Amino acid sequence: MQNQIKRALNVLGQVILGKEQQLKLLMTCLIAKGHILLEDLPGMGKTTLSQAIAKILGLNYQRIQFTSDLLPADILGVSIFDKNTTNFQFRPGPIFSQVILADEINRATPKAQGALLEAMEEYQVTMDGETHSLPKPFFVIATQNPQTQMGTFPLPEAQLDRFLMRIALGYPDPTAEREIVLGKDRRVLLQELEPALNFEDIFKLQLAVKEVHLSDPILDYVQRLVHFTRTDKAFIYGLSPRGTLGLVHCAQAWAFVHGRSHVIPEDIQDILHAVVEHRLSGSIDHSGHEGLSLSQKMLNEVDVVK
Repeated sequence: MQNQIKRALNVLGQVILGKEQQLKLLMTCLIAKGHILLEDLPGMGKTTLSQAIAKILGLNYQRIQFTSDLLPADILGVSIFDKNTTNFQFRPGPIFSQVILADEINRATPKAQGALLEAMEEYQVTMDGETHSLPKPFFVIATQNPQTQMGTFPLPEAQLDRFLMRIALGYPDPTAEREIVLGKDRRVLLQELEPALNFEDIFKLQLAVKEVHLSDPILDYVQRLVHFTRTDKAFIYGLSPRGTLGLVHCAQAWAFVHGRSHVIPEDIQDILHAVVEHRLSGSIDHSGHEGLSLSQKMLNEVDVVK
């Protein structure tokens, strides 16, 4: 199964150059059955990466462009009266796809953002008192511009918490950027991509991740990290049980991506920033960006072995 992951990462690496760590984190999030938030400046490759991952998964894909006038019905769907049957018929919206690209999610109003909450957590949509199940697997990739830019609405804590990970691509190194400039257009490369995984592969990988062993010392380390966020005065509030579960599941997936059948402390440390920093706050600035220094504080001050 590791060969399947390597093949998928190699294909992604042909489009997104010099970002091996970020690509591994994205694959980790997928096989841990989570959703991911890509945050960076415009033009850094967030949308290209989202389109590439959808292409290699070989799943149904929909892109939703979030704008200030977007309504929840534009995402979820609407009920339309059918005069022939004298009943309302539900017309599914773009959310009813296996891979969703929520592009520039923080340019929509909180009401539109909130339309994703139930879908991301419960894998279902409730409209007019009826519940409609979403297809499986269901994977949301959201992109977000920095909140210092005009026309953005900060994601509330409840919305951020639905994302298993938040990562940034960052600027490419000089070698990668030169290859981008001299190489093929990214849009052409996207068209040439072939699926590297299929429906069955993804389910098998997600099931295999659950079998990665978690020893008692590793669980003790995770609990010390979580307890530190709940007791240290630098934190306004600590990690929730959902955050704890996210840390554990991502550590298992990260170990699996690297070909191990058990979790080691380095797995926890490697994924900690991506999993917890958007869930932490330690100042009056509730943008969620104080979490980077707080997650580093966790690593610096919590011992691996008690």
